[in-house]
Parts: sequence; C-alpha cells; structure tokens
Amino acid sequence: MDILRSHMRVVFAFIVREIASRYGRSPGGYLWAIVEPVAYVGMMSVLFGALARAPAMGTSFPLFFATGFIAYSMYNGMVVYLSSSISANKNLLQYPLVAPIDPFVGRALLQGLTSVVVAAVILWGAWLTEPHPPAINWAALIEATFFAWTLAAGVALTNIVLFERLKIYEKIFGIITRPLFLLSGVFYVPSQMPHPFQDILLANPIAQIIVLFREGFYGANVTDGFDMSYLFWWALAAVFAGVFTFTMWPVGRLRT
Repeated sequence: MDILRSHMRVVFAFIVREIASRYGRSPGGYLWAIVEPVAYVGMMSVLFGALARAPAMGTSFPLFFATGFIAYSMYNGMVVYLSSSISANKNLLQYPLVAPIDPFVGRALLQGLTSVVVAAVILWGAWLTEPHPPAINWAALIEATFFAWTLAAGVALTNIVLFERLKIYEKIFGIITRPLFLLSGVFYVPSQMPHPFQDILLANPIAQIIVLFREGFYGANVTDGFDMSYLFWWALAAVFAGVFTFTMWPVGRLRT
C-alpha cells in the first residue's frame, strides 16, 4: 500500500510538472489547449461548408467535422504525447522512487482530462448548430473513447522502446501515420465510399473508432461496416504488444 501511495505521489508530481512545462510557456497557458482546437474546428467547418452543399450526415458541418476530428484526436493526441513520455523525462528516471511507468501514467491522465474538456467544449458548440439537436448516445461516445485510448496506449508503449532502440523506426512511424487523418473518415463516411475503397478504409481501426463515436450523435444509421469485435481485438493486440515490448527491455537500457 505504501508503494502504491508513493507511485501516486510521483504521478501527481509528473502531472504538475507537465502542466507547467507544456502550458506554462504558451500565451493563455492551459486555456490555449482549448482555444486552439476550437479555432481549428471552426475554421475547417467554414471551409468545409463552402466546398459542399451539405455534410455527409445531418445538416451541420461543424457537428459532422467535430465528431470526426475529436474521435481522431482522442487516439492521435494520446499516442503522440505518450510516445515521448520517457524520453522527455530521462533525467528524472535516475531517482530510485521513479518507475518508468510513472511519467507514462501521468501524461495519460493529463492528456485524457484535457481531451475530455476540449471535446466537451467543441461538441457542445457544434451540437447547438444543428437545427434539431439529436439525442446523444453516451454509451457509444464512452466506448469509442475507451477504444481510442486503449489502442493509443498500446501503440505508445511499443513506440517508447522502438523509438529509443531503432531511430529509423521513429521516422518510418511518422511517415506511415501521417496520412491517417485523411484515411480515417474525418471528412467523410467510409461506408459511403465505393467498393473496394470502403472495405480498405474500414480495415483501419481508427476509422472504426470514428464510426462508433459518430453513432453517439447520428444513431445506428452511421454504423454500416462497423465491427465491434474487430475493434476489440485490435485494441487488445495493441495493448498486449505494447506491454510485452515495454517489459522485455530493462529500464536501464532506456536510460542510456
């Protein structure tokens, strides 16, 4: 029990340190973490609305884009932030009370809380732009968020080790994942694409997460092609691979 309390204090200290280093130097501090994505969604919604007569679903461009952007950011924001959790805190790992998992957990909690706040602000504003705001399916939103964070945690645990040991992997990972924003269904509905592109797009687990997240606002008519078991096994495999990779290499190797 004392060990658990000790780790909880270390994790809390990491959260305070991350808030100071991540937001303390930017104008507006923590508020900027909310203002920036809100402004981006607003700008993209205006641009999106100017290029098309109607969104792929519903009548509100801001809501359609926001649901895709938030769902994607739940995964991408988490995996990017967690993948550097140890490399950014190497010096602190020299203290005997600090375990490698502590900065990872601290960043996960901070990123999770921040993303929930950002999502609430953006989606509430976008939801109000619908002439007839739909009922919200909270279960679908929670499930999509859980899968996004689980998948991101597994990928990040693997990245922590491979980024350190194989420098070329970090570059390859960046190249491979850069097109995901366009290939995950943020701007469109994958099930509305012609075959075989529909099947290719839905093979992406992040696209599956976005489909599930949008079900929370648009109902079951958006879930064509969604496969819960497929998404579950992807998340489970990512976590298993991440934990296995993270625990296979001693901490000392990551510190050097």
